[in-house]
Amino acid sequence: MTNATDATSGSGDWTRHRLEELEKLPKGAWIAIMVVSFILFWPIGLGVLGYLMWSGKMRSWKSNSRSRGRHRSRNRSTGNSAFDEYRAETLRRLEKEQADFEEHLENLRRAKDKSEFDEFMAKRSAPTTSTPAAGEGF
Repeated sequence: MTNATDATSGSGDWTRHRLEELEKLPKGAWIAIMVVSFILFWPIGLGVLGYLMWSGKMRSWKSNSRSRGRHRSRNRSTGNSAFDEYRAETLRRLEKEQADFEEHLENLRRAKDKSEFDEFMAKRSAPTTSTPAAGEGF
């Protein structure tokens, strides 16, 4: 004879197992679930869309495809060796210019920080004008 707690925990395990299986679904399946749920009953479709956005599944799809495309096109040969050499040299030159510019910006930040600090120290060490104490004066 089984008691009520065994039946409850059994259904909880079944539900947890099903939820884990849903997490493993491929991208196309999630898109299909969302489309079908919008067709059948739009509030469920909104719920699926909200879950996909909240869980980060939509974000990872976008960033993965974007980074793969950028990385692939940069290293892929065009078949024209002269153009490939020109492209590689241009990319090296642009990366060097970017590094030089970032170094320039860092120097500007350092100079600004130093001038602000020097100004602060000058104000701090300058003699302060004394204010009359309460009861003095009039």
